[in-house]
Amino acid sequence: MISRQKYIERIQAYIDKPVIKVITGIRRCGKSTFMRILVNQLIEKGVKSENIVLIKKDSLDFEFIKDYNDLHLYVKQQLKGKKGPKYIFIDEVQEVSNWEKAVAGFLADNMGDIYISGSNARMLSSELSTLLSGRYIEFNMFTLTFSEFLSFRKKGEDQSESEFKLYMKYGGFPGLHHIELNDEFINQYLNAIYNTVLLKDVVARNQVRDVALLEKVFRYIADNCGNITTAKSISNYIKSQHLKCSVDTIQNYISWLTDANIIHKVNRYDIKGKRQLEIYEKYFMGDIGFLFSTIGNKVEDISGKLENIVYLELISRGYSVQIGKLYDKEIDFIATKNNKKTYIQVCYLLNDQKVIDREFGVFNSVKDNYEKLVLSLDKYSGYDYEGIQWMNLLDFLLENNSLN
Repeated sequence: MISRQKYIERIQAYIDKPVIKVITGIRRCGKSTFMRILVNQLIEKGVKSENIVLIKKDSLDFEFIKDYNDLHLYVKQQLKGKKGPKYIFIDEVQEVSNWEKAVAGFLADNMGDIYISGSNARMLSSELSTLLSGRYIEFNMFTLTFSEFLSFRKKGEDQSESEFKLYMKYGGFPGLHHIELNDEFINQYLNAIYNTVLLKDVVARNQVRDVALLEKVFRYIADNCGNITTAKSISNYIKSQHLKCSVDTIQNYISWLTDANIIHKVNRYDIKGKRQLEIYEKYFMGDIGFLFSTIGNKVEDISGKLENIVYLELISRGYSVQIGKLYDKEIDFIATKNNKKTYIQVCYLLNDQKVIDREFGVFNSVKDNYEKLVLSLDKYSGYDYEGIQWMNLLDFLLENNSLN
């Protein structure tokens, strides 16, 4: 197992603390492996293995745990009579009916240090907050960033250009590295994840009746990755296909897809008015590989792909991200962390003066002193345009100190 070190570091301060550790993220992003890594670290530090309960609801071994009573009884039996520190790990906890009642009981009875994971962030937070407001902390996990992709592939930075082409095409699901990287195998693998997420985390959980319509909505979002998108525009497109579809239905579908982490919604922020806008948002894939499995590897989509990759990189580093609006101009990202902002433009190549003027010129009306950064795949470096920094996109993705 390859350690996802940044996630290990983030959770360390909360181990053995009386709060529930909630690990969220799209299915197959690495939550189960992360839990096993934590279990192994505890054993290496001297914790007895019999004092650790690890329940993996994706495994048939735990199919008998169907509701909170089953869960409570099993954990209680496993830890009965055990001396010393005790630990409870429950992977994909949302598969247990009314799981939050059992988890609340574990905490109230001080039965052990509790870790749970799930693929629906809103469900976990809403159901936990009802019973345990202020007594849990959430850790968001994502698929591999490009630097992690290189580590999994055991490749050096001198191979970054060729590897980035693979990453941009196939995405960052950790399981990719157990199969041969060719189009047929990867497409099958990504489609299997897509179908599982769609059927388990969206259709079944929200009782969606028109699965075909849901898939059309997802495909439209994928086809417009990085573009301003509204429920109204999706509804109009669906109606142009001679199908019935209300804006309310589209909004529900988008909300459920977002809850399942298969897409991410990014709101726009009016820089001059200093307020978040409620319409004309952008959507990005929960993993860039979904573009390949859904709409293919189209060359004309490279700008949206690059934006998607930078967005996932930023949120994996703990940034909150918005789209910037200033008068009639748009700034790709406003990344905020610890009250510090960075304005970011992402483009494919700065291949002529018109493109340079457009990408750098968008910052001319931004009057604050926060960092302003243009990212592109051009190979030259050290470019500075009226105080605005340019950086090679791969250098940005691989530089540990970049925006950390």
